[in-house]
Amino acid sequence: MWRSIAFCRRKHYNPGGVTEKMEEYQMGEKKYFVLMEGGSDTSQVFASKQPRGAALKAATRGHTDIRLRERGTNRVHVFSGEINMVDKPANGPAWLPDKIKKANVKKVGIERL
Repeated sequence: MWRSIAFCRRKHYNPGGVTEKMEEYQMGEKKYFVLMEGGSDTSQVFASKQPRGAALKAATRGHTDIRLRERGTNRVHVFSGEINMVDKPANGPAWLPDKIKKANVKKVGIERL
């Protein structure tokens, strides 16, 4: 798995004076969200940095009441979703059909398990 690592120069103020230090920090990692139906987990897992990205993937697959449990935490992200059929973009490739699915989600809230 590739990781994005960036370096940043920070000034540290201490009683002896100011020192500069190169620090390493990681960019955001992907999180895994499990789709829940009927209060229990399903086998569908969506990977995204943010819950909205996972909800858009679920909505594209036809789910309307979306409940995503974030792995490793006790949070369940609740969304309502829909799919609209829209015209393809003007600069779309020739193989793309005339009408495409466009997902739209709205966050309802977060529940704790």
